Amino acid sequence: MELFHKSGSSGSRNGRRIASFAAIAATLALVATGCAATSDDASSTDGAGGDSPGSIVFLPKQLNNPYTDVVLGGGDAASEEIGFEASTLGPLEASASAQVPFIEQATQEGANVIVIAANDPDAVGPSLQQAREAGAKIVAFDSDTNPDFRDVFVSQVVAKDVALVQLEMLHEQLGDAGGDIAILSATATATNQNEWITFMEEELASNPDYANLKLVTTVYGDDDADKSFKEAQGLMQSYPDLKGIISPTTVGIAAAAKYLSTSDYKGKVALTGLGLPNEMREFVKDGTVTEFALWDPAQLGYVAAYAGQALVDGTITGAEGDTFTAGDLGEKTVGADGIVVVGPPTKFNADNIDDYDF
Repeated sequence: MELFHKSGSSGSRNGRRIASFAAIAATLALVATGCAATSDDASSTDGAGGDSPGSIVFLPKQLNNPYTDVVLGGGDAASEEIGFEASTLGPLEASASAQVPFIEQATQEGANVIVIAANDPDAVGPSLQQAREAGAKIVAFDSDTNPDFRDVFVSQVVAKDVALVQLEMLHEQLGDAGGDIAILSATATATNQNEWITFMEEELASNPDYANLKLVTTVYGDDDADKSFKEAQGLMQSYPDLKGIISPTTVGIAAAAKYLSTSDYKGKVALTGLGLPNEMREFVKDGTVTEFALWDPAQLGYVAAYAGQALVDGTITGAEGDTFTAGDLGEKTVGADGIVVVGPPTKFNADNIDDYDF
């Protein structure tokens, strides 16, 4: 099963129907959930509970995000293999509290498993605790919750490795000359982003190889393309001598590349971070970006679904040393703090970017 080469089109999802939350707010089914409906939110209308062998609800940071679409595609593939009924709930905008009503909805609908990428590690805590008390198993993926509120966390890679590979790429591109650099992140509360940034800061402070790199600021685009574009533009206005930008978010790096590609800074300011090959291909080929990295997003959703099944079946409890089989990806082991690591990141550049389609 080569999830890595599958297209991330949301149209390929199995059995997921996503509709405007505002549009279905008028239905009796949604009224019964007690969720506050706004035009900024969206949810699926597939029942999370019911008579299926099991139900799994995916709750990403936000919907209508290309990276999220690829992750959910992997989750759908695994859910179909397992025999679980999959659905998606979530906001259109990433914010600390936006996921809370959707957790409550999934709980009320009797979800067996809730798979969540937390916008804030603590804001979702009370709602997740209620879901657990109602019998749901909680799998965090992509961005962790407070460990007290979930059973396992499926991590893309070892967090420090993600941080280090981005610094390595930027250092290679800037050479020994170094210079001022900046970070364009997602939201200020995103657990994974903050962990990576902390590792970067520590490495910059302690590794003599990076003595010539000076981190001047970190800005936040909130995983919104327009805001991220403006933040990239603002960085160059505030720091005209900036030599490099690291954007550890697929939305941010694509927006920054879009800005740089039509600016006087193209080819003069190095940009790297975490991106989707299909979004970054044109910027690699036109010389705006030399190299960036990412893991296989589909595998993240795929392993998270199988972890949920293993929790429901009692194969694992989330204890260190527990093992389970994640379909075609084989055996996975629960590590310290209930963390399951999917695999290492891959670097993309002009030599290999056409080998990938997601």
